[in-house]
Amino acid sequence: MSSPDLSVIIVNWNSATFTKQCLASIFANAGALNIEVIVVDNASYDGCAEMVGVEFPDVTFVQSQRNLGFSGANNLALGRASGRNVLFLNPDTEIEGSALQVLLSAVDSIPDAGMVGARLLNSDLSLQTTCITALPSILNQALSCDYLRKTFPRWHIWGMRPLFENHPLPIPVEAISGACMMAKRAIVEQVGGFTTDYFMYSEDMDLCLKVAKTGQKIYYVPAARIIHHAAGSSSSRKESHFSTIMLRESVTRFMTLHRGPAYSALYRMTTGGVALFRLLLLAVACPIAVTPRGFRFLSRACTKWYEVFTWSLGLKHWANEQ
Repeated sequence: MSSPDLSVIIVNWNSATFTKQCLASIFANAGALNIEVIVVDNASYDGCAEMVGVEFPDVTFVQSQRNLGFSGANNLALGRASGRNVLFLNPDTEIEGSALQVLLSAVDSIPDAGMVGARLLNSDLSLQTTCITALPSILNQALSCDYLRKTFPRWHIWGMRPLFENHPLPIPVEAISGACMMAKRAIVEQVGGFTTDYFMYSEDMDLCLKVAKTGQKIYYVPAARIIHHAAGSSSSRKESHFSTIMLRESVTRFMTLHRGPAYSALYRMTTGGVALFRLLLLAVACPIAVTPRGFRFLSRACTKWYEVFTWSLGLKHWANEQ
């Protein structure tokens, strides 16, 4: 039997319902493709094993006895994959139409394509602008806010300009979202798979950069459309501002690995300065927040940026232990 054209890897963590929808969309739209699908449960024991066994018996299911994080679980599945190409797919995604075929055609036909990503859509089918991005820098992290991204979406520092220029063909970009990453398996294995220094966040950008360092390029393929019900896997986490802190901790690790310790330290200092500035602005805004809703918003924002500021001072020791 010939090797599959594509190995689809899905990591489940308390997302059995999403995983079921994702698997159904894959098999409904795979057509004549020769694919294998591997699902890893990251020690959530949420009924995913039973669901896969009953409803998708052709899927290879791997039960991890501990939470390996996004990187470790994907690497575990990668070691079992036999396809010529591999697709790392979030469980909270759904394949639309011929997206698999379009992505596979791109990665196979573009000579310097090491990895490709789709046009991601929100649940309401609006564009998800995080499907392509620039690699982290001190500047784009310091300026990152919803207002600037929405007002100036074509700024080079965001890396998402191709989303607004109606390119019909695949176009090189700096990085694509980890929600949907298709790559030549040989390239991913050559760079050692995902870097396991990250527990969550930044591992997708890390892999993009490692692939780019081999001389291959990362392509955005606008003709491939995939729905991404964002935060489906992480929304059940209870810790207050856990994601806010872990995002910045992961960016720090990325910068240490790829820009050096000095650059990473400067990023942490800059982030602390930004957090302090935001807190000062919020303090000024407090007297004019005349509605209960306004006070609740300011309270949440103050708590968030206080958490970020204390993290920048090295006071969130638990973040280093993840």
